[in-house]
Amino acid sequence: MCLLPSRGALAPLMSHIGVRTASELVVHGKDNRGEPVESAEVGRVLPVPEALAELLPWRGLRRGGTVAVRGATSLLLALLGPATSAGSWAGVVGMPGIGVLAATEFGVVPQRLALVPNPGAEFAPVVAALLEGMDLVAVRAAAGIRPEHARRLSARARHHKSVLLSFGAWPGAEVELHGSTARWSGVEAGSGYLRTRRLVVEAVGRGAAARPVRRTLLLPDSAGGIAAAEGATEANPARPRELAG
Repeated sequence: MCLLPSRGALAPLMSHIGVRTASELVVHGKDNRGEPVESAEVGRVLPVPEALAELLPWRGLRRGGTVAVRGATSLLLALLGPATSAGSWAGVVGMPGIGVLAATEFGVVPQRLALVPNPGAEFAPVVAALLEGMDLVAVRAAAGIRPEHARRLSARARHHKSVLLSFGAWPGAEVELHGSTARWSGVEAGSGYLRTRRLVVEAVGRGAAARPVRRTLLLPDSAGGIAAAEGATEANPARPRELAG
């Protein structure tokens, strides 16, 4: 399978008025261990909701990185919102269950979102092409994708300084966010509407993210967004789960 699309594959999209990258975005501050963000990362981090910042070692999505998300598609969409609001373009591949309305509920700007619901046998070439021209590309981890192809796509993300987000395990992912133990609230005495969901999210990874961090979030919160639940962040002393690959 060829992973190298033609250089002009995204020309019509990238010529669209208003399309630009987020290379000017800068995140200053400290990582989730209280250490200053290294100067090498300045200008290379795309923003995420504040409630998710402490789960990532760079307090955002490092350009060129691969992050795997498991357990909740809402968690994946929440990662796309702030960057698209700041001017970045994002693509979603192989996830027909995600629509524009669902994405906008988490702050994703629909005019900067490209959806490829069913790429079929062209999954890898489509993802490779989008990584060339967009800041973030979210994909459903295809059960049949070969590890070597997955690693080539991660390498392509590094080369083009884009971010690859996988819904499901991904060989070579630097960080994995796993959402579990969801509990809805809002229905009282058998009537009413579901309003908020408490979701426990654990982050585990390699290098700067090797120490697991767990946080309880409201996703969505009462306003339909994402917020930290009271009591919130803890380092997990247990042995980290092994990442795929």
